[in-house]
Amino acid sequence: MTTWMLFDYGEVICLPQPAGAMAAMAAMAGCDGDAFHDRYWSHRDAFDRGLASHLYWSGVLDRDLEPGDPIVTRLEDADIASWSHLNPASMDMLGDLAGSHRLALLSNAPEPIAAAIDAAPWASAFDHRFYSCRLSLAKPDPAIFESVLERLGADPADVTFLDDRAVNVDAAAGLGINAVLYRPPGHAEH
Repeated sequence: MTTWMLFDYGEVICLPQPAGAMAAMAAMAGCDGDAFHDRYWSHRDAFDRGLASHLYWSGVLDRDLEPGDPIVTRLEDADIASWSHLNPASMDMLGDLAGSHRLALLSNAPEPIAAAIDAAPWASAFDHRFYSCRLSLAKPDPAIFESVLERLGADPADVTFLDDRAVNVDAAAGLGINAVLYRPPGHAEH
C-alpha cells in the first residue's frame, strides 16, 4: 500500500515556464535568444547538481561572472519567477491527498529555486523536500531515488512517484517504486 506520495516540482507542482520567459532573460542579459536557450539547458544539469549560481550564469552568458554580480541576481530572480507558477490541478491533488498520505517532493532544482520552494507557504504540505542540488544527484540517476527511499525510511512499494518525464518515471519504476507519468488535465498527447 502506498504510504508516501512523492512529487516532482517542475511541470507537476508548477506549470511550465511561461512563453517568453526565456527570451526575456536573454534580453535582460543582452544575449541572442537561441544561444541563451541552448546554454541555459546545456549547463542546467550541473546547476541542478549544486553548481554555484554565478558559475552557472557564467556558462549561460559565456563570460566570467563573480558572486553577487547584479546580472546574476537579476537572472536568478527571473529564473525563480519563471518556475513559480503553481499548477492548480496539482495543488488540488495535494489538498486531496494530504489527509490520507504522507507527501514528499523530489526535484531536480538548483539552490536558488530550492530555497524559493522551501520559503513558499504551500511547501509546508510536504513532510520532506529533496533537491538535486543538496543531494549532488539528479533524476534519472537511480541513486537519487535510493537516497530518498533511505531518508524516508520507506520500501519502494510504499512510494508512489509522479513526474512529467518518462525517463525519470522509468528509473523510479526500475527500483520497484510505483511510478506514474504525470499529465495535467487537458494534456494532449502528440
